[in-house]
Amino acid sequence: MSKPTITKLFVGSLIALVAGIVLTLFGVLLAFGNGAFVMSGNDVTGVNWSPFASTMIGLMIVGMLAIIAGAIGQFVAWIGALLNTSRLDDKVWFIILLVVGLFSFGFIAMLVYVLAGPDGTLVAPRQAQPPQSAPVAR
Repeated sequence: MSKPTITKLFVGSLIALVAGIVLTLFGVLLAFGNGAFVMSGNDVTGVNWSPFASTMIGLMIVGMLAIIAGAIGQFVAWIGALLNTSRLDDKVWFIILLVVGLFSFGFIAMLVYVLAGPDGTLVAPRQAQPPQSAPVAR
């Protein structure tokens, strides 16, 4: 996977995450504000089913699906970046992406990689040198 593809996937999934969060919050706030939820203290104990409540719950579901799709996209972009940097002779970027990602700071590592990381697909593959024969004495 090339770096431009990884960058597009990273940015697209980031947009999906943000859009999903906005949709979910929008649905929850409108549902609470218009009395779609039956409250008992701080707990939601039921739903006042109406066309509006159904629409807001549908909006929340769509938002959650966008969040899930964005998270999967972020993971795939991280795996793509790992595979891309594994092709490099210098393994520093690979190790940084792997370790930081495993310690749950993958977003920060990916952001740095997208902004300043190398593209492993641009590295020319090493060609095997033909064996040098010893000069023949005459």
